[in-house]
Amino acid sequence: MRARYGIPLKTTAAITAIGAAGIAYAAGFEARSFRLRRVTVPVLPSGARPLRVLQVSDIHMVGGQRKKRAWLQSLAGLRPDFVVNTGDNLSDPEGVPEVLDALGPLMDFPGVYVFGSNDYYGPKLRNPARYLLEKVQGKHGLNGNPPAVGVVHNPWEELRDAFDAAGWVGLSNTRGRLKLEGGFELAFTGLDDPHIKRDRYAKVEGGPEKDADLSIAVVHAPYLRSLDAFTADGYPLVLAGHTHGGQLCVPFYGALVTNCDLDTDRVKGLSTHEAGGNRAYLHVSAGCGTNRYTPVRFACPPEATLLTLMPRA
Repeated sequence: MRARYGIPLKTTAAITAIGAAGIAYAAGFEARSFRLRRVTVPVLPSGARPLRVLQVSDIHMVGGQRKKRAWLQSLAGLRPDFVVNTGDNLSDPEGVPEVLDALGPLMDFPGVYVFGSNDYYGPKLRNPARYLLEKVQGKHGLNGNPPAVGVVHNPWEELRDAFDAAGWVGLSNTRGRLKLEGGFELAFTGLDDPHIKRDRYAKVEGGPEKDADLSIAVVHAPYLRSLDAFTADGYPLVLAGHTHGGQLCVPFYGALVTNCDLDTDRVKGLSTHEAGGNRAYLHVSAGCGTNRYTPVRFACPPEATLLTLMPRA
């Protein structure tokens, strides 16, 4: 007779309790434990005064998220020189008024923005294991797949109109400029979201603008084709979001996925990227929200980033 081996009832209960506690922590505490990341980037011309840049990303606003709204509003107290919004503001078609309420105090500062897939389309319920499967298969987003069909269309035009009315500069497959106090002039080159194949680099190619004091590249999802193009063209700094920092990470190991073809070592924070004989600084925001169907974070708190741009050594 074949022996039967089972897991003792007490062990099963303990494992279940640990799992439930982990989910409760990830959803009830860490997903609302907002942080500010601070980094310094040496990209300014010699003699320029430091510039404070606030990057917000992946808000994924859902109705009733009062703590997130209050935290975003409080960031205006940092008094940044300008704001960069790297997209995915929405996770609810009814969320536009709450996004604008959250960002209202920040819209008093100069700013630029790009959109992400969740600004255009409502999220779908997905098995989180699909992200691991897509990583193994080398498939990400809609790359090589048909366009999105049968999805909720978000009112992104309302966001665009409000941002534009506040003086923020839209950068979806286009260029734009900000002139700061003291006459410092920034040039920006942006792409629409590569995750849903809306990026059109041919429309903006050509590299930094020679008559600007600094040129910065902006994109929602840090796909390698976009990073390669920006870096090869000579941009010193690229700002992106999208990855959620991995969202569900393993303590003392890090992220398992990036939801794009960027390696997990650069899933969040400041790093570098090389292409075409050039090197650029890359900052990827882990964002401050989650997909509404997976409202959890583990070993990856929600964040915004205050980047201090300094003169090159």
